Amino acid sequence: MELVVGRVAKSHGVRGELVVEVRTDEPQARFAPGAILRGRAPRAEQVREFTVESAREHSGRLLVRLAGIDDRAAADALRGTLFVVDSADLPPSEDPDEFYDHELEGLTVQLADGTVVGAVIEVLHSAAGELLSVRAADDGREILVPFVAAIVPTVSLADRLIVIDPPEGLLDPE
Repeated sequence: MELVVGRVAKSHGVRGELVVEVRTDEPQARFAPGAILRGRAPRAEQVREFTVESAREHSGRLLVRLAGIDDRAAADALRGTLFVVDSADLPPSEDPDEFYDHELEGLTVQLADGTVVGAVIEVLHSAAGELLSVRAADDGREILVPFVAAIVPTVSLADRLIVIDPPEGLLDPE
């Protein structure tokens, strides 16, 4: 399974820098100088490999220079490219309270009493922290659950289950 670690939003300047929206917890490792990135252009099957020359933070995003991408036209041609890694290449987490996004997606979400709330469709990363996007079992609406220990006391990958203890109103339709 391929996991997205970044997406090219647009070019930056005239020397081929790319504005990359980071989708990994380890941008300093994934986008380190010398790192090899696998990129897939929008609507393309083929994956290309790129070597990172430099990366720096800029306005909440990453500015990345890739070998061979030396001007604005070459950078513009990469707009929308997704940088991916194979989930099989990821080392297991050493912390039992840390999870990769793909491990949580698809897990059943229920209350402590066993009432099924829905299933995780995506993990969203925001400035305020991680949110579980849950598709409600009863009506299909999206419920955003803050992924914090006070609300999500139990995650069992073996049982494919997340138990939540939501504050009043969190599960109410808007």
